[in-house]
Amino acid sequence: MYEHFARLLVFVLGVYVTLGFIFAIAFTAIGVQRIDPVARGTGIGFRLLILPGVAAFWPLLARRWIAGTAEPPAEKEPHR
Repeated sequence: MYEHFARLLVFVLGVYVTLGFIFAIAFTAIGVQRIDPVARGTGIGFRLLILPGVAAFWPLLARRWIAGTAEPPAEKEPHR
């Protein structure tokens, strides 16, 4: 039973990482400059630097890219 669960978990994580890196390649080539105006004109070094983070947080960045949001959401914490 635990072996089946472990295999399923590894498979799901593998799919997540694979989709993440596919998205990250497209996002770093096109999408980053659309949702972050400061990233326009950056070089390959910056794009390689953000690639692992984009692959990890791809669902959040995909939602912002699809929505066309150009600015990060405003924080609503009481201490600000």
